Order: sequence, then structure tokens, then C-alpha cells
Amino acid sequence: MASKIDITAYKGNIINGEFVPTPATRHSIDPATGEPLYEVPVAREEDLDAAVGHARTAFKSWSKTTHEERASLLKAFADAIEENRRGLEKLQTMEQGKPIGLANTEVTMAITWLRTFATMQIPDEVLDDNEERTIYSTRTPLGVVGAIVPWNWPILLGLGKVGPALMTGNTIIMKPSPYTPYCDLKLGELAMSIFPPGVFQVLSGDDSLGPWLTKHPGVNMISFTGSIATGKRVAASCAKTLKRYVLELGGNDAAIVCEDVEIEKCMPKIATLAFLNSGQICMLAKRIYVHEKIYDQFRDAMVEFTKNNIKTGGGFEPDVIVGPVQNSMQFELVKNMYAEIEKSGWKTALEGKVRETSKGYFIEPAIIDNPPEDSRIVVEEPFGPIVPLLKWSSEEDVIDRANALETGLGTSVWSKDVARAERMARQISAGSVWVNSHFDVAPDVPFGGHKESGIGMEWGIEGFKHFTNSRSIWVWKKVFE
Repeated sequence: MASKIDITAYKGNIINGEFVPTPATRHSIDPATGEPLYEVPVAREEDLDAAVGHARTAFKSWSKTTHEERASLLKAFADAIEENRRGLEKLQTMEQGKPIGLANTEVTMAITWLRTFATMQIPDEVLDDNEERTIYSTRTPLGVVGAIVPWNWPILLGLGKVGPALMTGNTIIMKPSPYTPYCDLKLGELAMSIFPPGVFQVLSGDDSLGPWLTKHPGVNMISFTGSIATGKRVAASCAKTLKRYVLELGGNDAAIVCEDVEIEKCMPKIATLAFLNSGQICMLAKRIYVHEKIYDQFRDAMVEFTKNNIKTGGGFEPDVIVGPVQNSMQFELVKNMYAEIEKSGWKTALEGKVRETSKGYFIEPAIIDNPPEDSRIVVEEPFGPIVPLLKWSSEEDVIDRANALETGLGTSVWSKDVARAERMARQISAGSVWVNSHFDVAPDVPFGGHKESGIGMEWGIEGFKHFTNSRSIWVWKKVFE
């Protein structure tokens, strides 16, 4: 039976199976109220050095454990999270701002991801086998993994790195975002009684900790989720020690809606997946291309649906879809995009507004009506509840427009003619392309981006492989006969 966590108490970072307090502490802000949350540790460079040392020591034995041993512990960890899920969901809404129903979804997904990862392994492959020799392709763990976790989905995206790293025999140090340190520290606390010391550690810190982690010579790999700009800095830092890295970066996903759709059937998903989590998900529908034959009808239906079904408010209020923007920095960026509406003379189908009088960071959804293709709202990812609708007529043209940006995370194509939609989907350069859906993910399906949306993949066997080195073993059988 897992211990019950107290979501109000933070005794220190999780290093080598123990709480290690730090001289300095800091706190985050509840984005719905503007009120300070609990004090958490601020890791020093010597704390990181200690964690890396323990992770390297633990790696020697952890890397030799069997698949069954690792799977058993990962499933026990998933069970412990399930026993503590109500507290974690409440904490997630307090620190991240997302509605409690979405926090529930995130925890459910995280548990499913861990339990699925526990069933997955990369088998040795026999490349050649004859009387004289056998050649195997095998995979070996890299060593110590640094997991840099973003603030928008800190539980799922954190554990989405932990599971594959541990199941492939690595040890891991998780660094939560300074904006959302609480749930990840509690996950580390739950892991203390399950995994051997040094296998899974969690360090909370300020903006110095990420660069220390990426340049540390004792860290063998970085798994990073975050912005494109920061991802480039991570890659440059990793290059200094030639450590491996996987980058899952920003997107600006197109959704292409063909003229034959039934608007009332696809509207709930498309509109919800434009504004879910206040638009703060890298794989939402961020540019919606609608065929000119149905454009006006689609636009009016989306405005109507959003007005009636996409409620803005605090995460503990009933039926809320759009919670607060997570932090003041992002709030200012989204406000700046809203200010662009008047400045650039964009036509609004749904005006949206910034709630300036609120203590929290609340912004109501806006729909921009067919802005120019080179407008900021089209070419930049706003990461807020604002989305452009754009007209198209030619298939070739809309595919070119969907592919035009340097991002390539996801795209969707919507049509009753599934063969046509799949033909269009196969011309899209993106890590995930959906037909008649958007933002479907699964633990056993690779996930990542093309172009500047990332390097490498997470999840699935393909994702597992990124936590390993490839090794060829040649066995000659008759040399001494």
C-alpha cells in the first residue's frame, strides 16, 4: 500500500531516495487566483552533482535488472499514483490552472502510459545466422537521463519520459518547470519507496538548473519538451559533451476541413481542440483551413458552439474548458497577440477578451475571420485561446499552406471521403497526422515533430530506442575448431 502524500508539504528535493532540503526556497503562483503556493527547494549546482553521482552509481545495478523486475516496479509506481490521484489532480489544477476534469484526464493518461510502458521492450534482432556466425543487433541503455518537463502537462509529459528511460535500463533525474514544480516533486516522493535509491530523482530549481543539467558531463541524455527557442539552446549545450537528446518542441498545427464534412458532427472536437487547456497544448488545432464552399457556415457554427460550450473560468468551477493562462510571462505574450487584432485590423468572428480586472490570468477565446496568410496569428504559435479560420479552394494550395511553416508537429484532415483525406494526409510533413480527428496520442505510438518541431520521437518502441545505443554483436562459432 503506497503512502498518502500531503500536497501542502515539500521537505526537499528527491536525491538518492531521501529528501534533501536547500538553503533557498521559492514558490509558484496559482494562476486562477494570483495567490502564492507552497515553498519548494531551489537546487544548487552541488545538489545536481550529488544527484548525478547517485544516478551513475545506481545505473550499474539498475541497468542489469530484468525487464520483469523493471516492469513490476513501474506498475507498482502506477498503482501508487492511482491511490493518490485525487490529491494530484487537485494540486495540478492549483499549480497549472487546468480545469479539474482535464487534470483527471491527464492523471488517467499518465497511469495508462506507465502500465503500457511496463509491457514494452526492445528485443534483440538476429541479422544473420548460419553455421559459422550469428550477428545480433542489440540495444543498451545510455546511462543517466535528464528529463526537462514543461509546465503545460507536467504529469503526463514528465512520466512519459520516466517510463521509457527506466524500462530501457537508464536512471533518470527529472527537472520540473519552475512554474509547475509541485506534482513532479510529489511523483518523486511516491517513487522513493518503490525504486532503488538513485534510480529516479527529482530536482526543483530556478532558471539555472536546466543549463546545468544539459552541460553536465555525467548526464548521458537529455529528454526535453518545451519551446523551439529553448530547444535550440538545449541542443547547443548538449553538443559540448556530445550527449544524446530528444527534443519535443512547439507546433502550429493545421486542421484542413473539406467541403463534404457534416459540420455539426466534427464541430465539437475541432472547437474544443482549438481551446482546450486555454490553447496551451503544442498539438492543438492552431490554424483551421476551411473549404470556401462551407466557410461561412462553419465559421458561424464554431462561434455559436464556442459561445455556448467553451466556458472560461477557474479550474474548480463546473463545466470550465478554458482555465487561466498558466503564468504571467505567457499571459503577456497572449495579451500581445490579442492587441494585434486591432493593430493589424483583423476581422473577428468571436472577439474574445482579456479579463483585466481578474486576479488570475484569464483570457476568453477569440476566433479570427480569414486573416492574411502572413499574419502573426497564422505564422506564430500563440499558445493561448485564439485561433484563425482561413479559406481554401485548391487541395494542392492548402497542403502547401499547411506545410509552409518551419513547424511540423501535427496536422489533421477532415472529410467524409476517407481515401481522399488519407491521400492528403500522406503529403503532410508532420510527426502526427490524423484523419477525422486531432490530438490522438497513445503510449505505444511514436510522437514527435518534423522540422523545427523537434528531433527524435517519444513513446512507442521508436521512442524507447532513443533511450538506448545500438550495438552489433558478431559471434563467430568455429574459430577454434
